[in-house]
Amino acid sequence: MPRPEVWTTGIAWPGAVERAAVRAEVAGFDGLAVVDSQNLAGDPWVGLALAARATERLHLGTAVTNPVTRHPAVTAAAAVTLQVASVGRFVLGIGRGDSALAHLGRAPAPVATFDRYLAVLQAYLRGDEIAFDDLGFHEAVAPPVDTLGLADAPAASRLHFVPPELPKVPVEVAATGPRVLAAAARHADRVLLALGADPDRVRWGIETVRAAGGTSVGSFVNVVAHPDVDVARELASGGVATFARFSVMHGTVSGPVEPDERDAFDAVHDAYDMTRHTQIGSPQAHTLTPEFIDRFGIVGTPETCARRLGELVELGIDKLIVTGPTLGADPVEARAALQRFAAEVLPAIGT
Repeated sequence: MPRPEVWTTGIAWPGAVERAAVRAEVAGFDGLAVVDSQNLAGDPWVGLALAARATERLHLGTAVTNPVTRHPAVTAAAAVTLQVASVGRFVLGIGRGDSALAHLGRAPAPVATFDRYLAVLQAYLRGDEIAFDDLGFHEAVAPPVDTLGLADAPAASRLHFVPPELPKVPVEVAATGPRVLAAAARHADRVLLALGADPDRVRWGIETVRAAGGTSVGSFVNVVAHPDVDVARELASGGVATFARFSVMHGTVSGPVEPDERDAFDAVHDAYDMTRHTQIGSPQAHTLTPEFIDRFGIVGTPETCARRLGELVELGIDKLIVTGPTLGADPVEARAALQRFAAEVLPAIGT
């Protein structure tokens, strides 16, 4: 069984992000992904640039940006800049948007808009020209340039500064529902499932991606290693509730679901308080049963966590983005869980 990439997650705050990146590199993680949620966390592009200067081997990425808060040309320009700063270690992770948009009073971008954004984003990253008529994003709020009466002006849009020898920035798309999985398969270099750790759901996601033409499939996974499973469940509960909601965001559960799970997904949907996003002790976290956490997430001893992660790799997952204890966790227990994962679980994955 080939070893998958294993990434950890963090927040892009100056000082903290450099320390987190160095710890991840020393521990043997393949990458560090930071969130892009402008009302809740620091700017990921600045944070990742700082992390790039503090590390040598570690890959760096967004988990995830979105198609609404930044024009695709702006996102592509930032990505290329980070690819240069990191000497080819940057990965652009993107999804339809969640908390970043909720704090602007908006829901995730429509699938058709997301699909078009991905196509344009990839064109920019390749250094291709994009016809102005194929844009129609944020630039549409301004009048056409020909109203200025210039002697000459650009006839199309592209990034003029991309070094020809620079490896193209990989694009990874986070997806849950079948339409987004299909769009991701068409446009992404890798599809990142956000379906939880239930093998049946992960298998369905992989099959959906491959049926749409995708090949490389990774997964976000909520993992907490602790000898006391009750403590592990508590530490994981905020993140499990957040990722479970992605599967029922619009009121219908995506992917296969056991009858006893459907009520659990519905309860998360109905109770979700975005003002307490990802938090332990939130209304949505309180809806979770131990059985649901055990099935949707991965909790328990290091041996249990390594075995269950290995099952996902055997299904065809080639990248794991691991989220551990989240906001509200006991800081001592959270640090211990992160250290336990790095020391005991990480070395056992893919062996």
